[in-house]
Amino acid sequence: MSVSELSAYDHAAAYDAVRHVIPEIEWAMYAEDIEAIQRLKREQDAVILAHNYMTPEVFHGVADIRGDSLALAREAQHVDAGTIVLAGVHFMAETAKLLNPAKRVLLPDLRSGCSLAESITPQDIAALRAQHPGAPVVTYVNTSATVKAASDICCTSGNAVQIIRSLGVDKVIMIPDQYLARNIAALTGVEVVTHPGACEVHERFTPLDIVQIREGHPGVTVLAHPECPPDVVAEADFAGSTADMQRYVETEHPVSVALITECSMSDNLAAQHPDLEFVRPCNLCPHMKRNTLGAIRTALETGGPEIDVDSAVAEPARHAIERMLAVR
Repeated sequence: MSVSELSAYDHAAAYDAVRHVIPEIEWAMYAEDIEAIQRLKREQDAVILAHNYMTPEVFHGVADIRGDSLALAREAQHVDAGTIVLAGVHFMAETAKLLNPAKRVLLPDLRSGCSLAESITPQDIAALRAQHPGAPVVTYVNTSATVKAASDICCTSGNAVQIIRSLGVDKVIMIPDQYLARNIAALTGVEVVTHPGACEVHERFTPLDIVQIREGHPGVTVLAHPECPPDVVAEADFAGSTADMQRYVETEHPVSVALITECSMSDNLAAQHPDLEFVRPCNLCPHMKRNTLGAIRTALETGGPEIDVDSAVAEPARHAIERMLAVR
């Protein structure tokens, strides 16, 4: 089979995975970029790690490893390819580089930031430590490497409860997401000191949104991300990370489901579960959406933007991440 034949075959197989969410005429517009990216990956010994919030043409069309931030952090440790393309946001690319210092890590668009990462600095952590001496600092992975370096241990929305409990203390400082911290505090019984950060996507959801979804779709099952405010989480049937939501859908198989999170998550799950009804309350992350097929293709063609982390920051930041990954 020639390279061109292999590309055509891969393209057709990829469309089978998204035919329920992307019209064929629209998918045809992606064909050139998808085939070019598949070729470039082979030529450059590259893999693409894609977050659950990527659009379906990226998530199903070109990604090699898919998942939430915890899954991507774990899988990044086992990547054999010399180049990692992170279809996500800046802190995820930094995390991949921290765990793979000898590999080239590319981020398709340097503007792919994060409101949470921008809400906290090492100076903020120093002030919190001074106010709460002895309390360990648990830092959400949605932060810069410099903030991770000033922390004791990292966590994700998928393992925050386990991380807090593993510390065996009565009080922790949990930064920067105030809503995640409050939701985790309710589950652990540990005193949690918060910081006024929030995800610009999840903080926009309200309990009224869920009430209206239920009124319009009787019998719907509502799953909420723990970055949502506590009153939103309380209104939902289940709260968990994007990986937890995926497992819930796969194991419980609700006939109708609404995911209270970034709306591409619903598109990607709908592609995998065409027999289920997905109600789509849509809040988009503008940063995630910068990871277009065109941007990914350009990154592979030009070898940039490349992500690096200063060695003085990398060692303590890596320690905080590896300490998290050691908790099972």
